[in-house]
Amino acid sequence: MSASFNSPRTILVIGAGGHAKAVVGAAKVTGYDVRAIYDDDEAKWGKSILGVPIFGPINRILDAPRIPVLVAIADAATRKALVDRLPLEWGTLIHATAIIDSTVEIGPGTVAFAGVVVQADARVGAHVILNANATVSQDCVLEEYVHLAPGVDLASGVHVGTGSFFGIGAVATSGVRVGCWTTVGAGAAVTNDLPDRVVAVGCPARVIRSVESKPLATGVDYE
Repeated sequence: MSASFNSPRTILVIGAGGHAKAVVGAAKVTGYDVRAIYDDDEAKWGKSILGVPIFGPINRILDAPRIPVLVAIADAATRKALVDRLPLEWGTLIHATAIIDSTVEIGPGTVAFAGVVVQADARVGAHVILNANATVSQDCVLEEYVHLAPGVDLASGVHVGTGSFFGIGAVATSGVRVGCWTTVGAGAAVTNDLPDRVVAVGCPARVIRSVESKPLATGVDYE
């Protein structure tokens, strides 16, 4: 497993929306000194989140000391755009109450919130969000920039493609594959494979529309 925030260290955060508050809170609970937050929204400069000052624009982080950075932005396309643009050292945050099996591989930039469980031989890619009480069973694969909302439950051997999102309380049965940049609605039950770039809802989940490819977002005004 990648190094986690299990001892006092200093980190920086990119993004000052609602998701940033969750990330900063989790980092503090786990014993981290969150030194600063960077955001491109000028209206937020000079303010703070949980006592951590907000600076900007984001490019100023390149002048900061070379310490680990987390992108605290929920939107996967925005996370990817920022990671691609900024040559930084990316940290990995595992909440103090998360349970991660020792055989699990976790990529840089990933955040696992309170109550997360990741079981044996799962692989979690870079810059993934595992929100509160999400469960990833054995042998699952989550590619880069996946986002699991609170209470998501993936059975064994599920494969989730790059940038895909599971809404609150969604589940997936053993062995299913979900394509890249696909959205699974809150409370949905994925019982069959889903292709790339679709939205699926319901129990069992069915595709209701496709999502056209679009340029990656560059702003940071996502929660």
